[in-house]
Amino acid sequence: MNKTKLFSLLVLCCTLVSGVWAQGQSGDKILPYPIQQKKLANGLNVVTVPFNSPGLAAFYIVVRAGSREEVEPGKTGFAHFFEHMMFRGTEKYNTKEYEAVLKSIGASANANTSTDRTVYHMTGNANMLEKMFEMEGDRFQNLKYSVHDFKTEAGAVKGEYTKNSASPYSQLNELVYSTAFKKHTYSHTTMGFFKDVVDMPNQYEYSKVFFNRFYRPEYATIVVVGDVKQEEVNRLAQKYFGNWKRGNYQPKIETEAPQKETRFAHVKQAGFPPYLMLGYKGPAFSDKSKELPALDLMTSILFAPTSELYKKLVLQEQKVRFVGGGPSFSRDPNLISVSASVVKAEDLQYVKDEIVKAIEEMKTKPVDAQKLADTKSNNRYSFAMGMDSPDAIANSLARFIWLNGDPESINRIYALYDQVTPQDIMAVAKKYFVNTGLTIATISPNDQGGVK
Repeated sequence: MNKTKLFSLLVLCCTLVSGVWAQGQSGDKILPYPIQQKKLANGLNVVTVPFNSPGLAAFYIVVRAGSREEVEPGKTGFAHFFEHMMFRGTEKYNTKEYEAVLKSIGASANANTSTDRTVYHMTGNANMLEKMFEMEGDRFQNLKYSVHDFKTEAGAVKGEYTKNSASPYSQLNELVYSTAFKKHTYSHTTMGFFKDVVDMPNQYEYSKVFFNRFYRPEYATIVVVGDVKQEEVNRLAQKYFGNWKRGNYQPKIETEAPQKETRFAHVKQAGFPPYLMLGYKGPAFSDKSKELPALDLMTSILFAPTSELYKKLVLQEQKVRFVGGGPSFSRDPNLISVSASVVKAEDLQYVKDEIVKAIEEMKTKPVDAQKLADTKSNNRYSFAMGMDSPDAIANSLARFIWLNGDPESINRIYALYDQVTPQDIMAVAKKYFVNTGLTIATISPNDQGGVK
């Protein structure tokens, strides 16, 4: 890169950061770009964010259906399955043709699934935006796959599950959620229960039911960020998605009963680094409550490399390789996770006690006001530095779309971060870090975790 280009890039980055920073400091929106929205008659929301990225645009489709929506017994893993299946093609574009067109327009496409959503994303030439709309409109409305294609992909999903489950971390993660949740669908991970994954090749007819339920306009939001204009984005959305038929399915997701005792999960694994995870029941996402921002700031302070806990366990005593954690941002109440990679298995109880002791101190001793201010400032600065491309902006907006359906939540939640006080942090520490809402999970060479 020549000096002129490097200087221009630095100026652009500094302008972006200072713009976000200045607006945040004045109490305005953290995202210094207009979030333009239009809802089509069929319920599809279309979000446009013009951004100075000449010739480049990010095209996202957020489907608000993840493993959370898998409510029938024996039918887990289908949200993740369709992340794969959606690339199987249509009558108009088979898999090879889809990939060839992407290559011809200089675009790349992928997808990912989590508890609350499935996100499809494409980044490419903004001048080829209509082709992107055409291709995505086609596969979201006309996906077609044979029994053979279905079974082939189901086999691939099983292989992915088997590969992931070889890791003790994955085993523990699955065990933690099935232990912490008894009724809510957060009890199974995105991959689903293994017995359901094994049976998936026999579920061809159900796969069509799942697709027809959730791949509907009322579950979806299109996000386009980059060198685009709202009028053109809305025109293309109407042209290629306007005839997408609305559905009528609403899953019944059971509410998790309050936990009344400490629960335990353990994976026995010799020759593997001992591991401790504390999962406390936390709140659901809300952009009207300071609880999640307060929990996020609390854990940032508690586990920062400059914190007393980190310095003691990692630097001075060297009993721990890593310690960290934070709350889950999810549609329903989920876990606040605290994790530590421990050097010796016999120190698991000691490390747990030290973490709990530090948490207990935050219930009674207000955090230093300057430390809180610095943490907020770093949080905002880190966000600003990350908003450097259409893809980064679209990805950030997608997160809040799947949480409550409204991309403007990104501005509302960051405004709440600014309002968090030391008293707010004490309040959430007292409310959520309690033994009756705790699941203790361990990996060690012993038959039991040995942590209480």
